[in-house]
Amino acid sequence: MVGADFHTHMILHADLDAFYASVAQRDDPALRGKPLVVAGSSRRAVVLTASYEARPFGIRSAMPLYQARERCAQLLVVPPDFTKYKETSTAVFKIFHDFARAVEGLSLDEAFLDLGDTSVDEALDKAHAMKKAVREATELSISVGIAATKMVAKIASDDGKPDGCTVVPPGTEATYLAPKPVRRLWGIGPKTEQRLLGYGIETIGQLAQLPGDRLHALFGRFGEDIRDLARGIDPRPVIEEWETRSISSEETFEHDVSDIAELDRIVHAQSAELAERLQRKQLRAYTVGIKIKLADRQICGRQTSLREPVDNAPAIARAASYCLHKTSITQPVRLIGVRVSKLAPHDIRQTSLFGAHAS
Repeated sequence: MVGADFHTHMILHADLDAFYASVAQRDDPALRGKPLVVAGSSRRAVVLTASYEARPFGIRSAMPLYQARERCAQLLVVPPDFTKYKETSTAVFKIFHDFARAVEGLSLDEAFLDLGDTSVDEALDKAHAMKKAVREATELSISVGIAATKMVAKIASDDGKPDGCTVVPPGTEATYLAPKPVRRLWGIGPKTEQRLLGYGIETIGQLAQLPGDRLHALFGRFGEDIRDLARGIDPRPVIEEWETRSISSEETFEHDVSDIAELDRIVHAQSAELAERLQRKQLRAYTVGIKIKLADRQICGRQTSLREPVDNAPAIARAASYCLHKTSITQPVRLIGVRVSKLAPHDIRQTSLFGAHAS
């Protein structure tokens, strides 16, 4: 562990708390303190976000709306308003850029911030000032985690929800992670967790101590990478979106999803998010694709090439839905994402049509 005044490279993970639900409660005082979800109105709709008041009932994102209603008779359902989400997100990301050298947006409500070489105390001061600026500008709370690596900063922000500010000083990463359940580690999903538990490996600390041959038996060629993460070692830098050649939005489900209609609705929500990010960067995309991780961790996907570049949600959603239905899904899905690539400047004319070629 280093002293609080020691300067080292620090990363901050910022995540708005229950973003869609919080926007609804902010704009309608009658919803405050009430269990609510943001979802469509049909019985087959899926929960996009659950308020903190709804979560004690076991209600979570990606859950079918009818199941959420069964768990809470008083549940309020609010339709999504992506115009408000985009406006709020734009205001928040402007604040992020005021406090960081680089900002890597993960979604409308989540980002990694590169704070540069700084001390723990200075990083904390920045975090508190940023949280205050976000609340003053949007009336929303944000949870942050601060660490020397991206993964630890992400876990720290989750630990502090809602409205928290958690710091993991450099040199203490392994100790911080050690008692946590293995499912908290990036790359450990429900099936892998159950397999590890079957071998008596319950905590990240236990995973961090495994020898190389055991790691290879469990994870193959990724074994040492998993062990590095368990020890808090994560060299990935914060990368500004403009440096990438594609933009994606993914969601990993707490429980695998089998209903193609639910997956289609999630794809539409992700497409709306990507449209906002493309418009914010003044870009359009020639290619839209989907990524699917199945229950057995097999990854598959499809993409389609567009005749002209697009940046609007309906066009992206139609292309993504086309890819989804071209994908042969034979088992439940644990992750789904939409990706746009082959980006072009915004001044190129667009159309809602897309080519029939899928790969």
